[in-house]
Amino acid sequence: SHEELLITPTPCHAKTNVMFLKTHKTASSTMLNIMFRFAERYNLTVALPADQLYHLGYPRTFRAHFVEGFEAIGQNYNIMCNHLRFNLSEVQKVMAANTFYFSILRNPIPLLESSYTYYKHTAPAFKNSKDVNEFLASPAKYYHPADYRQNIYARNIMWFDFGYDNNAEDDAEYTQAVLEEIEKNFHLILIADYFDESMILLKHALCWDLDDVIYFKLNSRSHDTVQTLTPESEERIKTWCSLDWKLYLHFNQSFWRRIEETIGLEVLEKEVDHLRTRQKELMETCLSEQEAVGKGHIRSKGLLPFQSGTANILGYNLKQDLDNRTLRTCQKMVMPELQYMAYLYSVQHPHKKRKDVGLPLLWTSPQEK
Repeated sequence: SHEELLITPTPCHAKTNVMFLKTHKTASSTMLNIMFRFAERYNLTVALPADQLYHLGYPRTFRAHFVEGFEAIGQNYNIMCNHLRFNLSEVQKVMAANTFYFSILRNPIPLLESSYTYYKHTAPAFKNSKDVNEFLASPAKYYHPADYRQNIYARNIMWFDFGYDNNAEDDAEYTQAVLEEIEKNFHLILIADYFDESMILLKHALCWDLDDVIYFKLNSRSHDTVQTLTPESEERIKTWCSLDWKLYLHFNQSFWRRIEETIGLEVLEKEVDHLRTRQKELMETCLSEQEAVGKGHIRSKGLLPFQSGTANILGYNLKQDLDNRTLRTCQKMVMPELQYMAYLYSVQHPHKKRKDVGLPLLWTSPQEK
């Protein structure tokens, strides 16, 4: 019938040239794992950090030569997703003209508390204050722009990651120009606070399968390392990180507008349910406990995530008796980012010295899948 013709979806092809700007403390480690697994599924080339670098030059502004093999490979990478400070012209030297650009933002209130715990020993502004509420009571007392390299995590970190000055004056004309530029450069901005909804939106935008966006939450921390913000602190974050606050409000709005214009809330809800059901099935298949466990309880040291600050970064234990193929699938679901990066690096650059990530690797060669 006529009506059926209207709802026949146009078949689409999975986009395989994708650049993800990995922002800090925004569920981006989970996103990175999704990108790495996708790259392996389609045998794609990933723009990985050169030599012994962990990041693509971060916190320096990105340059093409931060990518391993750029001189030889040129503009032939499919996936770029490691931490970098965005610089469009240099990224374009690495990524094809038809690349899909996306990133993820998070509400600056929980974001700042997360940064505080994670970068407690890195950022002088955090180190010199007793706790997050003391810091926020008078940020200017602890935060000195002279320590700008180490202190980026303490103020407008998302603004910084997108390549802008995180200490800039919050001027209406300037912020408007930046928001418009980000809109021009990125096809999609996801919201970490609605991660499952984000995965469904991403799946539709990239024409990926549900299994491509299934994930186990990675790099989260134990609840006992989360500090409670006072209502005053929460309000202060909006002014202290006003550039990030504007960024978040703007793209949170466009996120929901995009959902309404493309898939609608009803389909969204159905697909989110579907995602969660599938995720639960996979967790039951893979994990010996149905949840993430503290660093001291991770049996396989190859699955131990990098630890930082005063956070206790959680990981997973896999079931003992999985068959090889299931084991491999499960290992990839829970593989922390440094180990996964080191593994992909050894596969893509077999003649280069292995990356020393200071953590044991589960495997270094693309054994039988």
